[in-house]
Amino acid sequence: MFFVRTASERDLEKVRVLLAETWHATYDTFYGVEKVNELTGRWHSLPALKSRLERKNAEFLVADDGRNIGGMGYAAMSDTLKKTVVLHQLYVLPKLQRQGIGRDIFAELETCFPDAERMRVEVEPQNLHALAFYRAHGFSEVGRTSDCGDASGLPALILEKPLV
Repeated sequence: MFFVRTASERDLEKVRVLLAETWHATYDTFYGVEKVNELTGRWHSLPALKSRLERKNAEFLVADDGRNIGGMGYAAMSDTLKKTVVLHQLYVLPKLQRQGIGRDIFAELETCFPDAERMRVEVEPQNLHALAFYRAHGFSEVGRTSDCGDASGLPALILEKPLV
């Protein structure tokens, strides 16, 4: 059984490995191995993860069974959108998906930002599993971007849900 808790610095290497495995399983067919390696190297390096862990007005969670990290989630208040929390990452190891780990991490993240009125997430349009997950949890499409995340050049649907 996995328990959701706040991540610590000692979790970051396991989170990095989880993100690399999950990203390759999810995105290699869309973007190719080389592009996924580039993005995971930039976005999921230990320094990048540590900076998220230390960010104010943010929450970095892991699902832990005492031996393994099975999932992770990271959300932060937006610097530009008023009363909006941005869900930057919600990933579960492929072999553990559809067991409620993502749901549990997401449920915890929803409660971490009492001043937020909405939650926003960007999702690759071809990632049908993620789109189904977010729609089942109350998100709807509010826009599109051609530059998902941090200067990726990748398209994404922008989904949002009210938190009040």
